[in-house]
Amino acid sequence: MKKVSFAEFGGPDVLHLIDAEEPHAGPGQIRVAVRAAGVNAVDWRLREGQKLTAHPLELPAGVGQDAAGVVDEVGAGVEGTAVGDRVFGEGAGTYAEFAVLSAWARMPEGLTFEEAAGYPSVVETALRIVREVGVRPGQTLLVSGAAGGVGSAVLQIARDRGITVIGTAGAANQDYLRSLGALATTYGEGWTDRVRQLGRVDAALDLAGSGVIRELVGLTGDPRKVISIADLDAPELGVRFSGVAGSVPDALAEAAGLIARGRLHIPVERSYTLAEAAAAHIDSQAGHTRGRRVVVV
Repeated sequence: MKKVSFAEFGGPDVLHLIDAEEPHAGPGQIRVAVRAAGVNAVDWRLREGQKLTAHPLELPAGVGQDAAGVVDEVGAGVEGTAVGDRVFGEGAGTYAEFAVLSAWARMPEGLTFEEAAGYPSVVETALRIVREVGVRPGQTLLVSGAAGGVGSAVLQIARDRGITVIGTAGAANQDYLRSLGALATTYGEGWTDRVRQLGRVDAALDLAGSGVIRELVGLTGDPRKVISIADLDAPELGVRFSGVAGSVPDALAEAAGLIARGRLHIPVERSYTLAEAAAAHIDSQAGHTRGRRVVVV
């Protein structure tokens, strides 16, 4: 089979499309014929050699953890899933023609493979950090870097729970944030004053790692009310860095329910082929995404 792999840490140029042996589902796992794989920041962070405790890595390594596809192998002990089912979930080495998933859910009706591949990690992350930051219905949550995949999910999850959201993003994404129910403003000089004009901030999330931790602490008044998923130096300012996933099956089940009720939709901004994986990483690192980027197999 074809898969994207890297044998050394470095820039996007270390990614290569190679011929590899097909993986097989172990106990409690399934294998899918991958139709699309989500592109996440963790993919290029691992490729660069960043030490992410939740993602131990040995070289050579595959790339990707999110996928949507058709089940073609079911491991021992798996119940309720059969060959031919259309599923989305998390596994390893998903930029490939076949991948093994350790957590999955049946794809909601009407969702394409490309759309479905964009959900697993971002929805798990969004649900986790909204829970960890402790924001409650009736309160206001500030989201810095709100237009990407995680931000798109956070805005809609918060809206569904009765939480007001203020989102920061580039000028081109202001209408997009408003379409998801957020109060929108741009980042850049004077952004904290613009946020204050929109209302009191009870909690804040840093999704972009753009060096705004001090400002977020100032706006909330308490570092315990700020969580980052992008700034590894956040703990130096008393802010929690959230990088360890919770229950992925539970998150996928909740996501499927939100999607089915029309309460959650994350658009796909751009699709890439397996051979274009390096370009996908370059674009992902550049940021400014509206929704998700996916690799189509």
